Amino acid sequence: MRKILGPLAFLVALAGAAPTSFAQSPYDYPWCSIRAGRSGAQSCYFTSYQQCMATLSGIGGICIRNPAFRGPEVRERRFYR
Repeated sequence: MRKILGPLAFLVALAGAAPTSFAQSPYDYPWCSIRAGRSGAQSCYFTSYQQCMATLSGIGGICIRNPAFRGPEVRERRFYR
């Protein structure tokens, strides 16, 4: 019985120490919002300009490109007729 519990306890401890998820960083997103008003709070968790503007609608603010974005350049699709 001890021969089984020793390795089993080791595997459980090893599984608990392994990272199971990765936290998202504001550097992972290409767009930031800056709230209007005194706070000027900045949040860089937006994947598109439209998502940023939709979040700010009603509360005010502006959307800017994330100056610290480390990913590939994201271009907005434009459809011409």
